[in-house]
This record gives sequence, C-alpha cells and structure tokens, in this order.
Amino acid sequence: MSRLANPSLLLLRNEEELTGERILVINTMRDGFLRELKQLNPNSDIHAFSYNVADHQDSQKHKGITSHVSHSLPVLEELDLVIYYYPKSKPEALMMLDNIRAIASSKTRILIVGDNKGGVKSAEKQFKPFAGEFYKLESAKHCVLFEFADLTLLDGFDISSYQTTFTVSVNDQSFEVASVPGVFNHGKLDDGTRLLLEQIAVPYKGKVLDFGCGAGIIATYLGLKTPELRLNCLDVSALAVYATEQTLKLNNLEGNVILSDGMQAVSGQFDLIISNPPFHTGISTDYQIAEDFLALSKQFLKPKGKLTIVANSFLKYQPILEAQFGEYETIAKNNKFAVYHAQKS
Repeated sequence: MSRLANPSLLLLRNEEELTGERILVINTMRDGFLRELKQLNPNSDIHAFSYNVADHQDSQKHKGITSHVSHSLPVLEELDLVIYYYPKSKPEALMMLDNIRAIASSKTRILIVGDNKGGVKSAEKQFKPFAGEFYKLESAKHCVLFEFADLTLLDGFDISSYQTTFTVSVNDQSFEVASVPGVFNHGKLDDGTRLLLEQIAVPYKGKVLDFGCGAGIIATYLGLKTPELRLNCLDVSALAVYATEQTLKLNNLEGNVILSDGMQAVSGQFDLIISNPPFHTGISTDYQIAEDFLALSKQFLKPKGKLTIVANSFLKYQPILEAQFGEYETIAKNNKFAVYHAQKS
C-alpha cells in the first residue's frame, strides 16, 4: 500500500469537503488517495485525469474510478467537485483553470492542494479572479488547501489557442517548434538539447527513436537534416505528444508519436535512440525514468545500433552505460552537460 503524500493527507483532514455525486480528480499522486476518496463516496461517479500516462495507468487500478489521459479534460456533465493537485508549471495551471471552467457548472467547487515548494500559493492569485467564492481551508504539512466556487464559466476549451511557436536555429538548420504549457522546452531551446544537436552525427538512413520527445525538437532536427529517416517520438505526457505532433506538422514531417510510460508501448528495434532523458517528477528529483530507459535501451537497438544522450554532468549514468554496452564515449562536455554515445555490438 502506497504511503499517502502530504497533499493527500491534507485533503483527507478535510474529508467533509470531499463529497459530491460526480467528482473529478486531476494530477493524482499514485499514493492511494483515490481509494480513500471512493470509500468516502461509495455511490459517487468518480473520475481521474492526468496528462501523464503512468498516472493514468495507476488510477485505473482503483476499483470504481474512471480514468482519463489526454491533452484536454473529458466533458463531464453536472460536475460537483474538482480536486486539483497543483502542478510545478504555473502556465500549465492557468491553462488547466480555463479547461476546468469550460466543463464546470454553476454548482462546481474546486479544491486546489499542493506543496508550498511547488508554488501552490500562486493558485490564489491565479484562480480568485474567476471565482465568486474563495476560501483558504487549511495550511499544514507544508501544504495549502484552497476552495473556489461560483466560477466564471467558459463556453469551451481548445488547446490550440494555448499553442505558440518559436524558432530553433542549430548549426545550419532553422525550424519552427510548437510550444504548449507544461511541456519541456516551453518557449525556448534548452542548453542541453542544443549541445546534443550541435554534436550529433545524423545517420543517413534508418529508424530513429526520440525518447522523452517533449516538443519534438530532436526528431524534427534529424528529420529535416535527413528526410529518409523514419522518425519515432515517445513521451509519457499527452501534452508532449500533442506538441510533437504539431511541431512535425509545422515542418511537413511525418513520424510515429507514442504515448508511453518508459518503453512499455515500444516494439521493434532502432538504428538510433536519442534522448535528453527526463529526470524530474513533480517538485522532486527522480532519476528512475532515465535509469530504466538506459538499462532497457540496448534491447531496442538493432545490431550496430547507436544510443546518444545528453545529461547534466552530475548525473551518474556512466556506470549504467558501461554495464549495458561495455564501453561508451563522451563526445562533448561543458560545465553543465555531457553528451554520451554508445553502440551495440
């Protein structure tokens, strides 16, 4: 049984607020809160939503919970209560607020909970202008719980209206990138990916996997350099999958875009796997996703297939690469990032 996280414990301290005939929980923490909520509301219609497919899969394990994963909320009629675990990204929170107001009714209440370090206090400023009623219910366990009601409603929600574009210029290549709140590389090219693209030797043919694709920058760069490549892009986030699809479309490229928790939904083998692998989950640092990916990557490479990644220099990926491939090389390094390259025998 998972140990309840502090935001969930704070919610359950206020269990009298956790009632409704139809309830939607957004961004659950894989800690058993949904099970507790169902026990409090045995006859209620309870839904869970996440952009993250791993969270979605965890929510599906709970009996009596209908789980959804997408880039936009499901349309649920007569929604009594929304429980929102506040995210790390403030632009994402503003976008979600609009999405909630587009599916809410005049009777819908919103409970927002989060860790102080995650910026939950910003929710008051962000949400209060759109609510006739506002309460700070409790502050405890380094978390805050807010309630908002009497919402200013919206007629609809279209994620494309939150999409912006920016230009990436690396080496001799320039292209447009679709940027969406909550997706890595929102609004700009990060320094690690830039170093990777500056150093990568683009294969002239073959099947490529961009793992943790974000907005699809790496795959787009490769595809424009060498149109013969067969592009595959993977991310755990439905927002990232959407952004990658839009970036490929902007640049007249085709690719197979996969929503997957790690390599779960991947089949076949690749000539090149390339990545700026993620190592953050919420406000905590989590290396497990990247370490699992590196440990599994060899089996998804064809003979002579290559793996190229960029990582913060302090991350200890070298022993994993050595264990999997026997040897590897560092093809670029600066005071913050390193680019590693390995090849399957």
